[in-house]
Amino acid sequence: MKLLALLLVLFLTGCASVPMYNDSCTAALRAISECREEAVEIILPTHKQLQTIPPAKDKIVVAVYAFNDLTGQRKSKDNIASFSTAVSQGGTEMLIDALKTAGYGTWFRVVERAGIDNLVRERQIIRSTREEHDEDKDIQPLLFAGIIIEGGIIGYDTNIESGGRGARYLGIGRSTKYRRDVVSVSLRGVSTLTGEVLLNVQAKKTILSYGAGFDVFRFIDLDTELIEYEDGVAKNESVTFATRAAIEAAVVALIEQGDLRGFWKIRKSEGEENEELGN
Repeated sequence: MKLLALLLVLFLTGCASVPMYNDSCTAALRAISECREEAVEIILPTHKQLQTIPPAKDKIVVAVYAFNDLTGQRKSKDNIASFSTAVSQGGTEMLIDALKTAGYGTWFRVVERAGIDNLVRERQIIRSTREEHDEDKDIQPLLFAGIIIEGGIIGYDTNIESGGRGARYLGIGRSTKYRRDVVSVSLRGVSTLTGEVLLNVQAKKTILSYGAGFDVFRFIDLDTELIEYEDGVAKNESVTFATRAAIEAAVVALIEQGDLRGFWKIRKSEGEENEELGN
C-alpha cells in the first residue's frame, strides 16, 4: 500500500501543471544559470485592427496634452496598504502610439504637447546657437492642432463576475475558478477654434483571471499515514495590455464617428466609390 501511494505521488508530481520552459531555458536551468525571456513587440488584436483602417483623404493635425488615470484606484492587497495604482499611468503614451498607428500612420499628425517645455527649451537653444554663429537659417514654426484629443481612464471595475467548479472523491479533488474585471476609457475630440466637443466615444476591455488546482488529501495504511499533495496554476491577463486595447478600440471608434459626422473622410477603394456612384 505504501508503494502504491508513493507511485501515486510521483505520478502526480510528474504531471504538475507548472509552466514549461523552452529547450534553451531548460538547458540554462540544468547549467544552474538564470533563464530569461526575450523582449518582444506588443501586437494586440486591436492594434492590427487599428493598422488596417483605410487611410484618410487628408491627415488631421491633433494634440494630446494628457490622458490620465481618473479612477484613483489602488492595487488590492490583503492586509497591506498599497500605493501602487491599479492601472497604468502611461495612458498618454498609449494614446499617442494608437493615433500614430492608425492606418499605418496615414491618419493623424500628432504634435508634441506633453513635453512642450522640453521642445520650447530646445528650440531656444537652437535659436541662440545660430545667432552666436551668425547663421540666417530660421526655425520652422510649430504646427498648431485643429483638434485636441482628451479623455482618460475612467473606470476599473474589479470582480464584476466570478465563479468556479470543483469535485472531490475519496480525498482526491480538482477545482477551477475565474474572475472578470473591466477597464473603461473615454475619448473626445475638441475643436481648438470654438472649444466645442466634436467627437466623444467610450470603450471597455475585460480582464480575465483563471486558476486551476488539483489536490490529494488521504489517509492510508489503516488511516495511520497521510498523503497530501497540491498542484495549481493561475493566469492573469495583463491590465496594461487591456488598457492599451481599450484605448486603441476607442481611437477606431473615434475615426469611424468622425467619418459619420463629416469631420473627415475615410478613403474608400475604387470599387466602393464606383458602387456609391452607381447607387
